[in-house]
Amino acid sequence: MLRHKKIILGVSGSIAAYKAALLTRLLIKAEAEVQIILTASASAFITPLTLATLSKRPVFSSFIKDETGGEWTNHVALGLWADALVIAPASANTIAKAANGFCDNLLSATYLSARCPVFFAPAMDLDMYAHPAVQNNLSKLRSYGNTIIDATHGELASGLEGQGRLAEPEEIVAILQKHFEVSAFA
Repeated sequence: MLRHKKIILGVSGSIAAYKAALLTRLLIKAEAEVQIILTASASAFITPLTLATLSKRPVFSSFIKDETGGEWTNHVALGLWADALVIAPASANTIAKAANGFCDNLLSATYLSARCPVFFAPAMDLDMYAHPAVQNNLSKLRSYGNTIIDATHGELASGLEGQGRLAEPEEIVAILQKHFEVSAFA
């Protein structure tokens, strides 16, 4: 069901960003077209080269593609191109920006421009995930019609154990497949 679907994968700053590589591979294997938008903080956890190689497309990370020639990345065109926008991992910062309409980077501007279904897969430490501010922001995102792929319970990078782990890439792909199967019959 993902064949020829145009998926924007937004990767924000979290140690779970390394899972974006497997998620990209699974989406490509399912024959989706994958365009990755990497936030500045995400590039500290995973390189654009890795994701570009797996997606077979250049990775976008800023409004300006080519600093010398002044070519810009059009967030509106990206928002119109996509059949789905998946933000995985979605950091507390990215969730807060999206929930409150802040748009100081390419990913948040694309989110605000997107006409397609949007899926947020949070990843953060358990106390951050449980914080009322984060939970309120997730509720806001749900109220806007977005799908939240809940964080799972398990061992976290901090060494603590609890809810905050990014859903496994296979689960994210299964949720996307189910979404497109249901919409095909709607």
